[in-house]
Formats: sequence, C-alpha cells, structure tokens
Amino acid sequence: MNRRILDFFAITALIIIVGGLLGPCPAAAKANKAEADTYKELETFADILNLLEKNYVDEIDPKALIQGAIKGMLASLDPHSSYLKPESFKDLQIETQGSFTGVGIEITIKDGVIVVVSPIEGTPAAKAGIRAGDRIIRIGDESTQDMTLMDAVKRLRGKKGTSVTVSVVGKGEREVKKITITRAEIPLHSVRAAILAPGYGYARISSFQANTARDLRAAIEKQVRQAPLDGLILDLRNNPGGLLEQAVRVADLFLDSGLIVYTKGRLKEQNVEYRAHGGPDYHFPMVVLVNEGSASASEIVAGALRDRNRALILGTQTFGKGSVQTVFPMGDGAGLRLTTARYYTPNGISIQAKGITPDVVVPYAPPAADDDQHRALREKDLKHHLENNDPVADKKKTGKRKDDTGSLATALENDNQVQTALALLKGLRVFGKITK
Repeated sequence: MNRRILDFFAITALIIIVGGLLGPCPAAAKANKAEADTYKELETFADILNLLEKNYVDEIDPKALIQGAIKGMLASLDPHSSYLKPESFKDLQIETQGSFTGVGIEITIKDGVIVVVSPIEGTPAAKAGIRAGDRIIRIGDESTQDMTLMDAVKRLRGKKGTSVTVSVVGKGEREVKKITITRAEIPLHSVRAAILAPGYGYARISSFQANTARDLRAAIEKQVRQAPLDGLILDLRNNPGGLLEQAVRVADLFLDSGLIVYTKGRLKEQNVEYRAHGGPDYHFPMVVLVNEGSASASEIVAGALRDRNRALILGTQTFGKGSVQTVFPMGDGAGLRLTTARYYTPNGISIQAKGITPDVVVPYAPPAADDDQHRALREKDLKHHLENNDPVADKKKTGKRKDDTGSLATALENDNQVQTALALLKGLRVFGKITK
C-alpha cells in the first residue's frame, strides 16, 4: 500500500516535469520551479502518510486520512470551497431542483463555528425561531467547533419526522438556547407574491432555484391581470443565493438590454459577461429590499438593478459574497465545490466582503415582543474570505423562540421595511403627477 502511494506520487511528478519540459518556452523556468516545489510537498505528504500508517497508536484507514487531507486543503482556501462526498453531492443536486429533507437553514463557518446565514422562510427552523447570525455551538450532543460545513449539513438533515436539537447563541448574546426541531420535507417554493394595495405588488424570492425566474414572471403576470402595476416591491431579504443563471434571468425580467453581471477568474473561460435580452414589458417603478442575509445571487440582482438605475435599494447592508462556485463531479460520485471567479456589477464593482449599501438605509424594526437587535454575520467576518479586488474603487434555556416569520400577510402588515417601500412607491406616483 505504501509503495503504491509513493509510486503514484513519483509518476505524477514525472508527468508534471515531462509536461513542463515539452511545454512552451516562455516562463518555463518559473513553471518548472513551481512544479519542483509541488513535487517536494507531495513527497512530504507521502512520507507523513507512511509514518502515520506505521506508527500511529491505532490502525488507520488510508482513504479516510486522504479525504481528511483534501478537506483541510480546501478549507485553507476560502469558506465556500469544499469536498462533497457522494451522498452530499447527491443532496446538493436534489436541493437545487426544488426540495430536500431537513430543518431549513443556510449555514456557513466562522472561526470554526457553524453560523446561520439565514433560515429558509416557512421551514421548521424558521418557525422554531432560528435567526440569521445565530451561532450553532452544538448539534445534538456534539460540539460544532471545527466541524466541517458538510458534516454539519449531514447532521441537520435526516428523515422526515425525526428531531434534532441544536444549541444556539444569538449574536451579541451570552445565554445558550436549546431548540428542538422536527425535520420535514423542505419544498423550496422560492417565490411568494401578494398585492399590498391596488396597483402595488409584492414578490419575495427566498432562494434562487431551477424555476425561480419562471415562477416570478408567473406571479407578476397574475398581479398584472388583476390591475396594471404602479409599482413593485422585490423582497430579497434573508435570501442566501443559489443558481447564478437564475439570478441573471430574474434581473433580465426587468431590463431591456445591457450588462447584468460579469465574472472574472484565472482562466479565460471564467471571464463571462451576462447581458439582458429584453424581457417582458415591465417598466413600473421598483424597490428592492435587502438585508444582512441577502447574499450571492441576491446581491447580483440588487447590484444589477441599481447600477442600471432600474430600482431603488432599501434595507440594510448585504452579506458581501462576491464569488462564484463551480461544482466539479468526481469519478466516484463525489463532487468538488470550488471558488473559480469573482463577479462584478455592471459598473465594475465587486461586493466581495463588502456587500451592497442600500440607497435608503432602513433597519428592520421587529415587533415589540422580539427585541433582538444583533448584527448578523457577513462575508467579511469569515475566515479566509476572499479580499475585495475592486477594479473601480452560560445560562441555558430550553424551548422555542417566538416565530418571527409568521404568515405572509401578517409579516407584511407589521414589516416596517415593506411599508416604507410601499410609501416610497406611492409617493413617487404622487410626485410624478405634481411635476407634470
């Protein structure tokens, strides 16, 4: 076994060196030095693996050890690159198509601890009171300190009807709350819509899934059939992102032409411009709602609509995830999720680790019964986050918290950000009449 591993690295290094010798001359010396350095590190890795197999106190599974090394290697890059075991890769594919079984939260890692980016609206986690910024310090009886992201996801998911207890600490809080959540099928109906007042529509996107753009257009068309819209509120709060292609299609619904977003990476094929193709005849005024839970694809839409002067952005600073992940299938059914590019708004602005500052800053004012004012996690708080390369510029409690999502109608009636957006749209119409 040890000899085979050493032979593997020797052959790999030989291929690298021969490839470098047969390759083009420019920068050959630099490339050969890098390849030689890589070979030395591979030799070191093989030596350590050999010593562990021979001398460690217990018998070692080499496959598990190598997988652990792969996870550690990816964790040293950025918070969003990870190795997906076959079952995790399958779950990811299912999730992007519309459903999975679990508690319903988007999580990330900060300082080795699992942190909630945002709960998915209407899910068991949201109903139990899990909130953006909560630190999950235990899942069941196991500490999450240094737990990998995919291991945490695996522990939170499970069969429908089973329960999992999480110990959470809210941002700015000291007390630990134990919350027991019953797992359920999480149908990711990513679009919900309502008429707020005659002529004024509301559409919420909770995540960007395979059919988000289609469902959003259907929801708007239904509203338009009832009466012409004088304004639309597009709610992207606590939307952790999703499929880049769907974010582009959503923005394209409201733009006639021009740039939506572009990506830049190390390879030529990673430098892509996404442009509008002329969507439906939607020219009504828009307000886009964002907050600290708005990340990735949400920021692409908000950034495009603002840079193109198509919408007013209202709310609080967004999460700040300006990177693109590509999932590479592996031969054994596993997958590699790798950060391959940064994205930029039409004005050439990177929001990486910075986020989008709303045109109108309106902090959310929760109902009196909910006095939580903690600042939620953002991309810049994450260990190893990518830097912004902007070309332009102790007592425990058991039980459940109050459900701060509620029904859509109730949430809208008591939502100060929604009501402020509605007032702005109505005021715009009145002001337009005055200035004519």
